[in-house]
Amino acid sequence: MAIVELDQMKTELQGYEDMLHEVSDSLDLDGKSKRIEELEMEMGAPGFWDDPEASNRKMKELKNMKDTKELVERLHTQYSDIETLIEMGYEEDDPDMVEEIRGELDSFISELEGLRIGTLLSGEYDKDNAILKLNAGAGGTESCDWCGMLYRMYTRWAEKKGFSVDVLDYLDGEEAGIKSVTFQVNGENAYGYLKSEKGVHRLVRISPFNAQGKRQTSFVSLDVMPDIEEDLDVEIDPEDLRIDTYRSSGAGGQHINKTSSAIRITHLPTGIVVQCQNERSQFQNKDKAMQMLKAKLYMLKKEENAEKLSDIRGEVKDIAWGNQIRSYVLQPYKLVTDLRTNQKVPNADGVLDGELDPFINAYLKWINTKPAEENA
Repeated sequence: MAIVELDQMKTELQGYEDMLHEVSDSLDLDGKSKRIEELEMEMGAPGFWDDPEASNRKMKELKNMKDTKELVERLHTQYSDIETLIEMGYEEDDPDMVEEIRGELDSFISELEGLRIGTLLSGEYDKDNAILKLNAGAGGTESCDWCGMLYRMYTRWAEKKGFSVDVLDYLDGEEAGIKSVTFQVNGENAYGYLKSEKGVHRLVRISPFNAQGKRQTSFVSLDVMPDIEEDLDVEIDPEDLRIDTYRSSGAGGQHINKTSSAIRITHLPTGIVVQCQNERSQFQNKDKAMQMLKAKLYMLKKEENAEKLSDIRGEVKDIAWGNQIRSYVLQPYKLVTDLRTNQKVPNADGVLDGELDPFINAYLKWINTKPAEENA
């Protein structure tokens, strides 16, 4: 029996050999090695830390390149090690060894698939941090509760990835949950991964807030944009802005409810609203809100240009509950379905606990295999 399983694992491993080499080639490891040398030389030069922002950016670039290079080298070593283990397994015919090899092979496949998906993140801002805004739809307490569940889902996903989360704005629901929340996910490729989540998320379940125990459908919209650090060339007429201050509320930090330092900026021509209450001062909140507004207007312009070039609808229009991208059914059965890629996961509890990678990976594969004119 062990021999049959070893044969299957040997065939399975060999099936990933070409992918391993293709991914390695696509990452240009020689180029990365040269760039690592350049950056290390720059770090040792006088005056490197004179510009903290630039030096931190280069330190981050160096770490990312080293991490990628080490991961690829580790995968090649792991491939050879598994080959050796399989040959040893044939000699010893030990069922316990078969189980060990299976674990090593599963780990290798998972890491290689993750690395391959990472190579699909080639968008202009894919490497940036991501800013997410969840808004509860019509439905009162039920939708606010769903908004809170989604916020937990994304923070759990970020935690599993080793990313950090900063709450920028937070508004509690009247009875339960969250009415709206804006938060920033900080980590390598955060926007590249999370851009797939933009749209309307639909929940079907027996409502805990309904005494009759009826099934209820709730909607929450999610907007996602990159945290673009560079100064964007976006012209904004001050006359087009309405700037309001308000008292912070909710889970925003130490200074919540102490001062009216939170800022809300409304861009009147487009109706875009950005809010920030996380920073320590009104000026910092205003700066962050303006940065978010510029990024939003810039991305909006890019989307409009893409639609003009391709003459197609964008992935997501204004908040309209017919435009859901994903359906989460908890009753009468459990199933989460992405309506764009048709990716289905029956483990709804796992998804709501942050297991989003099957949907993110399916989206990245789907968007990278669509005809070029649709991605324009």
